[in-house]
Amino acid sequence: MVRKIIQLGFLGILLLGLAACSDSGAPKKVSLEKREATGPSVNNKGEKPLRIAVGGMITPREGFVYYRGFLDHIGKKLGRQVEFIDREGYKEINQLLRSGNVDVAFVCSGPYVEGRREFGLELLVAPQAYGQTVYYAYIIVAKDSTITRFEELRGRSFAFADPDSNTGRLVPEFMLAKIGETPDSFFSKHVFTYAHDKSIKAVAQGIVDGASVDSLIWDYADKRNPQFTSKTKIIRKSAPYAIPPVAVRPGLDRELKKELKRVFLAAHADPEGKEILKNMMIDKFVEIDDKAYDSIREMKEWVKQQKKRGIP
Repeated sequence: MVRKIIQLGFLGILLLGLAACSDSGAPKKVSLEKREATGPSVNNKGEKPLRIAVGGMITPREGFVYYRGFLDHIGKKLGRQVEFIDREGYKEINQLLRSGNVDVAFVCSGPYVEGRREFGLELLVAPQAYGQTVYYAYIIVAKDSTITRFEELRGRSFAFADPDSNTGRLVPEFMLAKIGETPDSFFSKHVFTYAHDKSIKAVAQGIVDGASVDSLIWDYADKRNPQFTSKTKIIRKSAPYAIPPVAVRPGLDRELKKELKRVFLAAHADPEGKEILKNMMIDKFVEIDDKAYDSIREMKEWVKQQKKRGIP
């Protein structure tokens, strides 16, 4: 069973450690019951506010201020109110998209694939970062660790991000399956931190021996605030996967979807939008084909079939 029940003492240490290293100045979490609005407070067309979710795993917490700024930019360009919805878990965001309680979301590649399959989640655009529309899983350990290869993490403690994360769970699970192992058989203990930056901190502080994290988030943190990334090192870089996209709920008004896409695609050509994107470390938003995510589908299916056959 992937979600291994670990010893209570270890879990307590992990949670205390992550709480201790959290940023005191991080933006507040916004609940669905208490949404925060940006953009015009009154729409003369009588349109409902546009609800946009940003997953807590998409960016380090300190990066949320720039996403909030970008949502404000969207509201101005559309001429309507935008509600910022903050959720940490990928599954919860997919549920909100499925139920229609969220209109648009910055989602992870894995949850996008699942949402597309389960309820017809639709692609809008994808960010281009560092000139590419791909990202990687980084397997990291402490900077002073003697571990240099993923295989040397056998018998050690390990942090996954979200159970539905591509780079934070599926990719390392795939790596293990390829060598005939599971998280239960390979690691002494493993946990879910529910945020890539928390996984980085857990490794940096010696709470766990290793972790699999989103390359975009590690690179962002390493450039913006390397307090914790500087205490870790990358021992393995995965194959490239299609970058986490921006998706919209099924049934979103066609004209609204068209306008949203226009605003996203033009953001880098607007002085205000360009500055916000620079702070988000995004070059621009581009159109992307659903087929770009086929490698993730294939990986998920391969792991699924291995489990069905009882391998390993």
